[in-house]
Amino acid sequence: MPYPQHDHPNLSPIAIERVEAYVLRCPIATPVQTSFGVMRDRPALFVEVVARDGTSGWGEVWCNFPSCGAEHRAALVQTVFAPLLEGQLVGHPAAMFEHLTQRTAVLALQSGEHGPIAQAIAGIDLALWDLQARRAGLPLWRLLGGTRDEIGVYASGLNPTGAELIVADHLARGFDTFKLKVGFGRQRDEDNLKVLREIIGPEHRLMVDANQAWDLDTALSMAELLDSYRPGWLEEPLRCDRPITEWQTLSARIATPLAAGENFANDAAFKAGIASGALSVIQPDAAKWGGISGNWPVTQAVQAVGLTYCPHYLGAGVGLLASAHLLAAAGDSGGRGLLEVDANPNPLRSLLSGPIEKPVGGRVRLGEAPGIGITPDIASLRREIATAG
Repeated sequence: MPYPQHDHPNLSPIAIERVEAYVLRCPIATPVQTSFGVMRDRPALFVEVVARDGTSGWGEVWCNFPSCGAEHRAALVQTVFAPLLEGQLVGHPAAMFEHLTQRTAVLALQSGEHGPIAQAIAGIDLALWDLQARRAGLPLWRLLGGTRDEIGVYASGLNPTGAELIVADHLARGFDTFKLKVGFGRQRDEDNLKVLREIIGPEHRLMVDANQAWDLDTALSMAELLDSYRPGWLEEPLRCDRPITEWQTLSARIATPLAAGENFANDAAFKAGIASGALSVIQPDAAKWGGISGNWPVTQAVQAVGLTYCPHYLGAGVGLLASAHLLAAAGDSGGRGLLEVDANPNPLRSLLSGPIEKPVGGRVRLGEAPGIGITPDIASLRREIATAG
């Protein structure tokens, strides 16, 4: 599928008036656990790019960890990037993505803030694409050249405790595919796998995510156990910075497909992962690196070699919808590509994600509303958060 070119008939120059960053933080009753940390509330950083004619586009910046990440990245958006955007005439978002990346390349080196700076650019890029789609009167998936608005989804973020009730609830709500967090000790992981497989039955897919918890020897020692539960994939069993030879060794000795990509931080990392032969599923996070402009070429490269593109996402509703539209536009790898939907309670997701909260047979349709299909009401969201607290 061709990438929308600079002369795309539905992309027009837009004068940017201002850039706004909104930090919201929602309390939660049950912390979200990973192998490396715990989220005790749910943050979100929304970016609004406002055109001179008053129209707006919305994006989201990854900010889950550490807990102060949302405020820090908001300051970067407001003090570094807003001055680079305001007053500019923006046509193709990919051109601005490259411009912002190059203008802040030395700053990233000097500060060592490669990740936060890339994440801020990603959120701005999502907002610019949403703005272009709204101005064109098109849903984002159609602006990007997609032909179908239907995608598959799966329920993710299942904690090592309390997952049974969440899975039962999501089965009743129309989800049929799930992903469990592992990396909490062999016996605990096995007990959780056994219980969830019994709940969902043999006909539904179950994936596992180690969140970079293991070294190679530990991952190899878990291979036979994991294979016996037939997971759809094993996600990030090793640290993302481990030599590719370790991933290749693990891939050769485990039947379960390997998945990674949410922590790849540049185009070179994706190219290496795709070429390695170790990964079957590639999982970029569009709010963490690349936005749509960076990730679109990745999706095309993934599918060109027969791998599966599954966007990673564990934030709020704006980024989730942008990821959904990107998956719909790219196509779903013959039905294998799925959108990750956090199963844990989070009003900042559920109030903004539209049809994604209520799939039918594990699938949703995004519809024809312009852009990502929703417009956040920040004041209303703040009231909801206050009520939740």
